[in-house]
Amino acid sequence: MSTVYINKITKFLPNNPVSNDEMEDRLGKINDRESKARRIVLRNNGIKTRYYAISEQGEFTHTNAELTFLAVQQLFDIDFTESDMEVLSCGTSTPDHLLPSHAAMVHGLLKNRSLELNSSSGVCCSGMNALKYGYLAVKSGSSINAVCTGSERVSSWMLADRFSKEIENLKELEEQPIIAFKKDFLRWMLSDGAAAFLLENRARGPISLRIEWMESYSYAHQLEACMYAGGDKLEDGSIKPWSNYDADEWLTQSVFALKQDVKVLNDNILIKGVESMTDALQKHQISPADIDYFLPHVSSHYFVEGLYQKFADAGLEISKDKWFMNLHKVGNVGAASIYLMLEELMNSGNLKKGDRILLSVPESGRFSYAYAYLIVC
Repeated sequence: MSTVYINKITKFLPNNPVSNDEMEDRLGKINDRESKARRIVLRNNGIKTRYYAISEQGEFTHTNAELTFLAVQQLFDIDFTESDMEVLSCGTSTPDHLLPSHAAMVHGLLKNRSLELNSSSGVCCSGMNALKYGYLAVKSGSSINAVCTGSERVSSWMLADRFSKEIENLKELEEQPIIAFKKDFLRWMLSDGAAAFLLENRARGPISLRIEWMESYSYAHQLEACMYAGGDKLEDGSIKPWSNYDADEWLTQSVFALKQDVKVLNDNILIKGVESMTDALQKHQISPADIDYFLPHVSSHYFVEGLYQKFADAGLEISKDKWFMNLHKVGNVGAASIYLMLEELMNSGNLKKGDRILLSVPESGRFSYAYAYLIVC
C-alpha cells in the first residue's frame, strides 16, 4: 500500500462576502415580507459573512461545476499539470443536474484528458466520501494522484421566487402564506464555494499532510431523515419521493426545497457525533493528547459548546485552543466546509512538522459522520 499525502489545497469563493444585513436583499423576501426566523437563526449560528454565486443584480455568476473547476484549476503548476491528473473525485449536495454526474460536468470544463471519475452524493459527508475515494485510489496503487473536491451552489435553491407558487397555493387555500420553519431555517444557514485537494503518493512542496486513516459511520438504520430535498416527510418518518407527486405539486408544495427537521437534528446530531468519534479514536488508539488541531465541521456555533461538553463527558475532552473553524467568515458550505477549513489552516504558516490534525464531519441527512487523521510532514 502506498502512503497518501495532501500536497496542495486551493479554493474558490464567488463574488464578495455577503453580510447578514445583505442576505435577504440577495435572496429575496418571500411574500414580500421579512423573515421572522432570519435574525433568530443568524444570532444562533454565529455566521457573519458568506458567499453566493449570485450578483448584486440577482444574476447567477457561476454554476456548481464552474465553482469546482475554478478551485481545481489553481492546483496546476509546473510540477502538476492538467495532463498529469489521473482521478477526479467530486462531492456535493447540490449538483447542477440530475444527470450527468457532477464530476463529469467538472471534467467537461477541464478539457484535459481521459480520467477516472467519481461523484459522491449526500450532504456534508459527500466531500469526505470524495476524499476517501481518492485516498483509496492512491493508497491501493491504482493511481499515483487524485484530485478531490467539495463544493456547493445552494444559494439558487434559496431564492424567494422558488417558494412563490407555494405561497400562492396557501393563499388560495386561505391558509397563512408563510413557508414552514423547516424550509426558512436553511435559507440563513448555507452558502456557496468550492475547494480542492491534490493527493499524491509522495510528499512534495514546503508542507504536506499525510493521511493516516479515514473512517465513516452511518446511523440510517436507526434514525429517520433529518435534512432532505426532492420529497417531503410523511407522518411515519418516511419520505415521499418527488417522482410520486403530481407535476404541479412540485411547485405548489416546494417539493424540491431543502428542508431540515430541527427537532430530529437537536435530538441526535451531538449524541451520534460523540458515539462515532469514540469508535473511530478507539479503533486507532488515538486520545485527545494525540490531536494538535481539531477541525469540526459544525453547521452552527449553536452546537459548539454542547459538542465540547459531550466530548468531555465521554472522556474525549479536546481543549478549545485546539479547535480550528472558519464558519463565521465563509459560512456553512456543506460538502466544501472541511476543505475550506483545512485550506486555511494548511496555508496559514502556523503548521509545523509532526502536528496532528483530526477532521470531523457530520451530516444530518440521515446522520452520517466521517473522520480523517492527518500528520504534517
